Amino acid sequence: MLESKIPSGPIEKKWEKSRFDMKLVNPANRRKHTVIIVGSGLAGASAAASLGQQGYNVHCFCFQDSPRRAHSIAAQGGINAAKNYRNDGDSIHRLFYDTVKGGDFRAREANVYRLAQISVNIIDQCVAQGVPFAREYGGLLDTRSFGGVQVSRTFYARGQTGQQLLLGAYQALEEQIAAGGVKMHTRSEMLDLVVVNGKARGVVTRNLLTGAIESYAADVVVLATGGYGNVFYLSTNAKGCNTTAIWRAHRRGAYFGNPCFTQIHPTCIPVSNENQSKLTLMSESLRNDGRVWVPKKKGDTRPPTQIPEDERDYYLERRYPSFGNLVPRDVASRNAKEVCDEGRGVGPGGMGVYLDFAEAIRRMGEPLVREKYGNLFDMYEEITGENAYKVPMRIYPAVHYTMGGLWVDYQLMSTIPGLFVAGEANFSDHGANRLGASALMQGLADGYFILPYTIPNYIASNTLEKVDTSHPAFATVKEDVNKRIAKLIGIQGKRTVDSFHKELGKLVWENCGMARSAEGLRSNLAKIPALREEFWNNLRIIGTGEELNQSLEKAGRVADFLELGELMCLDALEREESCGGHFRVESQTPDGEALRNDAKFSFVSAWEWKGEGDQWELHQEPLTFEHVHLAQRSYK
Repeated sequence: MLESKIPSGPIEKKWEKSRFDMKLVNPANRRKHTVIIVGSGLAGASAAASLGQQGYNVHCFCFQDSPRRAHSIAAQGGINAAKNYRNDGDSIHRLFYDTVKGGDFRAREANVYRLAQISVNIIDQCVAQGVPFAREYGGLLDTRSFGGVQVSRTFYARGQTGQQLLLGAYQALEEQIAAGGVKMHTRSEMLDLVVVNGKARGVVTRNLLTGAIESYAADVVVLATGGYGNVFYLSTNAKGCNTTAIWRAHRRGAYFGNPCFTQIHPTCIPVSNENQSKLTLMSESLRNDGRVWVPKKKGDTRPPTQIPEDERDYYLERRYPSFGNLVPRDVASRNAKEVCDEGRGVGPGGMGVYLDFAEAIRRMGEPLVREKYGNLFDMYEEITGENAYKVPMRIYPAVHYTMGGLWVDYQLMSTIPGLFVAGEANFSDHGANRLGASALMQGLADGYFILPYTIPNYIASNTLEKVDTSHPAFATVKEDVNKRIAKLIGIQGKRTVDSFHKELGKLVWENCGMARSAEGLRSNLAKIPALREEFWNNLRIIGTGEELNQSLEKAGRVADFLELGELMCLDALEREESCGGHFRVESQTPDGEALRNDAKFSFVSAWEWKGEGDQWELHQEPLTFEHVHLAQRSYK
């Protein structure tokens, strides 16, 4: 039975009660304990800085050459907080309500309420660090709207919010590195988790420059390694983003929660050719002032400026008059796919819709549009060669964020005692669909405000015997890692890593992306194991493991994607409902909207690895909704 450890009492008091009930560690004893944090993005850097400042010995690992390169830097649009500076009806309860509803009632209420409560502290923390949030003329912090809500609660720094927040966390981290509380390990990739007597006690890593396999012991391990959207090959994620850290922990006993819940972002630059290796996100904030449309006629290839107003279909405004262009991401994405499938898409291959700023420029003038979105327009022109001040942007949905990840309880601990998971790496507080501007909120809430309470509670509540890297468990795991590397290099087949990754990505996108069917998922569950079999028999890696070898790095990550991809399809097949962005064609309303099945599927899927060649075992965490009552979502 999964134990979520949700505290008793009124939802407004749960986190306060939980914090008071948690045990503390004497400041003099903290220096006796070591915490490993894998990942140095917003969740990892904030956790490392906070725990280092508390007095723990922290080892922080990242595979980049600097924490500044963490993918958190790519978040553009903003960060939500229930400050209600606009006096437009926002509150902690409304942020809680919007998040539960936006996630299509597949999130844990207690976690979401805590997230909404902590949101107000995050802004104060970041302002104190010097994060340059946008301000109104009078000096007050400015906010803007995002999809799925009717209030203006998103704080932003132009289109660079993730970068600025990461720099704030990085400064806090660097302070602790200089003070000796944190030791930073760059260019190090975690390849396995060490479990001793049932508890997470260390990691085995590979030095990406030298190939050296190294072991590190600790009392607690935190994984803050981001999401797994690159299983689709084409996504908005940086090419280095992967699932390896959480997947290797999954193979050691950590349950994987809701693997099929991935987010499709509606505002990305469309694919331009077959050789493209990643996609570029255009901030959802653009939907504040941009209007989405396609021609009313199929196959209309006229330039957009030559299509008159009465021949344009502003389909989001038409179908969802209450929210218009600010419907949630899953709704906007599915509608874009539908109009393109009808033959009304624009651009090469008809796989795009227009995001038009002509009306906004007429209304407030080009200088103000430049002030709000200038860097995004510059980026769009750099990539496409088109001036979006003169012609509409072209956008299309793409894989972005993953709501699935390692299952964690209320204290962010996985099913392996001592293994905590933060940010996008855990199965998250977002349910089946993340509202825009909530990723940064969750990462910083976990790192700054939750783990600094729950990790000391774990340390103070458990007897942690002295363990170092001389323990036999470290030698065993290190041997497993070396054998796996040797096996990958020794295949000496004919196909490249990227060819396997691209083939897997197409399978997962086509049959486990925006639209899924039982037939397509069953087809994938036959094809992916066959592709994995070929991978282990026909892969070719040039070079050795004792050097910088990016083909070897990618091979290890793709091997994990090939297993994860199968689990995603298994989870999607098991969930016979449409939910958030996860549209089962067999489950839809008469007007084509997602149709949930609350009687059968109001639970978190938590999958247990049973070993090579064995089927995963499904565990269920029931979800109850006492404060946001179950209802069919409507944004009309």
